[in-house]
Amino acid sequence: MENNQLQEKLETLLKAYAHYFDVERDVKVEGGSFPAAASYHFREENYVATRAHTIYASEQHEYVYFYLTERLDLATLQKEIDLSREAGGKKVTPHGEHMFSYVTLIILADRIDEDAKRALKRYRYRKNFWLTLHGWMEYRIAAMDTSSMTFLSNPAGKEVRKNLEQNFQSKAK
Repeated sequence: MENNQLQEKLETLLKAYAHYFDVERDVKVEGGSFPAAASYHFREENYVATRAHTIYASEQHEYVYFYLTERLDLATLQKEIDLSREAGGKKVTPHGEHMFSYVTLIILADRIDEDAKRALKRYRYRKNFWLTLHGWMEYRIAAMDTSSMTFLSNPAGKEVRKNLEQNFQSKAK
């Protein structure tokens, strides 16, 4: 598959994400870059009479990084995990109203090596802030191997994998 086809798949995915997320292109982060990133912010609050008298508030955030490659090997996977986890982690600001934040890496690859597949499926990262009183952050990964039309994820990324499947599986048949 040509890099052009990966770019088309990215465009399809970004259109789906644009309904709820703020999408950015050519995102530069410390140590590298991504062809696109998306962020989602949700705040819920209950208050009496005016917002100055808030009873309860909670915030949820998600930071998604997209990565395209012709071949994903173990070293590249680890580099992209580290890069996206650090970039997303810097955006997380724990406080009393912060419930959770997800940092997500979505990989579109022509081919994924077997050792990279195993590492991707096993990868786990979760960080609690102040014994979860200030929320928590979880790292999610989902990937699509376009040569075999297989979809992968780590345990936390199952919902992201399902989203990939919904966007591409029916179109492959």
